[in-house]
Amino acid sequence: MSGAHVAGGTQSGDANDRSTGGARATGTHGVLTLGEGLGVLRTRGLGTLAHESDLVVGTGGAEGNVAIGLARLGSPVTWLGRVGDDGLGTRVVRELRAEGVTVIASTDAAATGLLIKETPAPGRTAVTYHRAGSAGSRLSPADLDLVDVGAFDLLHVTGITPALSATARDAMDAAVDRARAVGVPVSFDVNHRSSLWADASAASAAYRSIAARADLVFAGVDEAELVTGLVDSGASPADLARAIAELGPREVVVKLGEAGALALVDGDVHERAAVPVAVVDTVGAGDAFVAGYLAARLDGDGVDGRLDLAVRTGAAACTHPGDWEGFPTRRDLERPLGDDPVSR
Repeated sequence: MSGAHVAGGTQSGDANDRSTGGARATGTHGVLTLGEGLGVLRTRGLGTLAHESDLVVGTGGAEGNVAIGLARLGSPVTWLGRVGDDGLGTRVVRELRAEGVTVIASTDAAATGLLIKETPAPGRTAVTYHRAGSAGSRLSPADLDLVDVGAFDLLHVTGITPALSATARDAMDAAVDRARAVGVPVSFDVNHRSSLWADASAASAAYRSIAARADLVFAGVDEAELVTGLVDSGASPADLARAIAELGPREVVVKLGEAGALALVDGDVHERAAVPVAVVDTVGAGDAFVAGYLAARLDGDGVDGRLDLAVRTGAAACTHPGDWEGFPTRRDLERPLGDDPVSR
């Protein structure tokens, strides 16, 4: 049923085959993330698939997006997942590797999942998914045998993975438990997708379980309300962060969109305003924000420095229609956002 991608291609093999790309080999320090890789189709102009005939082909997936964001900022990162034995699966692996991400991707008989982005009107994006039974949803605890979780500085997971299937949830739970057992910090981005859950209560229970075992939690306001059960309570972002911290994590970051972000670390609240930009598409901005925060954290920056890099990377992502293509490098960040767009 499965094989492994080697050097961006597909090779039949057993579960011990690996693919490594990027600057460092698997098993070195840095960030480990696991989840779903997707093919992405987006309309080139304004309109929907009812009328648009030209599509741009790309790739996406929250965890892969974060991995690319980290790699562009110079942080070593490894992505673990399953892709289909198809063109989109090969493209997912190739693009991650091309961005400097170490890839451990087993191939699967199921197809690679698909995300479709349409722009029905200026400033509006409609996203639909075709992922039921996809290769990514067939991730299982056995896939973790391909990596030494304890060799990394941090494990990053999202709330998307446990919603894909029972085996994917088991894989993520096993990764979190292994990380905790060997003292590797766990980062958790709620990243709620209502269409993947039977009801909000099931999602809330799953998120609370993960948050209780995490060291660092990221959430939007709605997501924080879902995790804490304080839906429509009128609780402030700081109060929501405190309620999440009561579950166990010592570090909670609430993403506030155009209002910036707030971090609660060891009981102290830190705030950062957003960076104003001309928004093209917000898809992927949350992943860029997380990548910026984690990169600064790995560099040993204080909370204010982490928030500063996070809001800048998140803002940069909003200026591009792709899921991750607008993520900045360190060099990109040397030029303040909002300056003259023409370089001379």
